[in-house]
Amino acid sequence: MINTERAGEIAATLATDGYLMEVAEAGDRVRVTITATPQACADCLVPEYLMRGILGQALGVPQDAIDLTYPATPSTSQQER
Repeated sequence: MINTERAGEIAATLATDGYLMEVAEAGDRVRVTITATPQACADCLVPEYLMRGILGQALGVPQDAIDLTYPATPSTSQQER
């Protein structure tokens, strides 16, 4: 169902900015989980609605078939460290 080559390209791009991406097919749904590493660039990740569009085109699936999980937003206390 998904284009695994394009998924790898997106994962590699995200990795350069400090993010990891996992893609899993679940029936007619595609689960995409993006997590931040400690080296993640906070300003480098596009808003979820844009990422859903990018993923839909790249993976060859409808955007509404993607269940996207984004990294949690760090709290103010974590940003001050």
